[in-house]
Amino acid sequence: MIVVSSGAVAAGMKKLGLRKKPSDIRHKQAAASVGQSTLMWAYEKSFSTHDKKVAQILLTRDAFYDRVRYINAKNTILTLLDYSIIPIINENDSVAIDEIKFGDNDQLASLVAGLVDADRLVILSDVDGLYTRDPRRYKGARLIPAVEKITPEIEALSGGTGSLVGTGGMYSKLLAAKRAMQCGIRVNIINGKVPGLLPSLFQGNPCGTEFKPREEKIPARKGWIAFGLRARGSIMVDDGARDAILSRGKSLLPSGIISVEGSFRAGDAVYCTDRGGNRFAKGLTNYSSEEVSKLKGLRTSEIEKTLGYRYSDEVIHRDNLVLLQG
Repeated sequence: MIVVSSGAVAAGMKKLGLRKKPSDIRHKQAAASVGQSTLMWAYEKSFSTHDKKVAQILLTRDAFYDRVRYINAKNTILTLLDYSIIPIINENDSVAIDEIKFGDNDQLASLVAGLVDADRLVILSDVDGLYTRDPRRYKGARLIPAVEKITPEIEALSGGTGSLVGTGGMYSKLLAAKRAMQCGIRVNIINGKVPGLLPSLFQGNPCGTEFKPREEKIPARKGWIAFGLRARGSIMVDDGARDAILSRGKSLLPSGIISVEGSFRAGDAVYCTDRGGNRFAKGLTNYSSEEVSKLKGLRTSEIEKTLGYRYSDEVIHRDNLVLLQG
């Protein structure tokens, strides 16, 4: 078992005598720094009553950017599990800035689940699961017991409000579930305030809302490209290139490129978008944004004549390209 936890800022607020969550970054970081030891001591005491040991792991988003750091994080977690130690993972709020923040623990949990190839991701909420409407506002709201696929209609059912000391809402949990499902991971959203639900869930009893994993999951490396890496820009392609990528498993060639957005280098992750700006794929580019701008619309035979060199025939090779739809 791996626990992804928040609570450092909340614990620090109490120590610092703050009545509400700080809005500026330096006070948030100070609260997190003060509260982290309190949070871990609470876990240490709780798990020790069951003769279990815990370990603290603090992560920021950039730990997922570099493939070597990504693998190192995975190896550390798996080694702790080999020793029957429960990793307690938290965002490193004392140093995190917007550029390297996960956003909320739902997103962090889904990334960690994909990182270790987890069988199941359980997200604890303050409601019983996903409802047809907000159950706190509408008495006739019904719990949805199972979801096969997260569609725009399903996403529209969720709200986005968070609590006093936490971040994210049901919409964030749906995005986390969607990411995990693509990695072949079963997801359950259950009420974390109801005692006994976790044992009941693991015994096979229906609890909350269950999200079915996709049968054909994304390979580990492509999961890293899709969810671990921050995209540095995007490449708009024509309808022919879009169809070739989505339907025929082709690479992205210069001839299908319409325009380039953002500034990126060779090896960076970029989105592929259609004419409407919709993101349908993400991959590692073989050329920089400046180079791609020069190559757009050209045949592969014209690459070397245009640039004076040729790294590859493909702007993004199929092996480094992952589909974001379905």
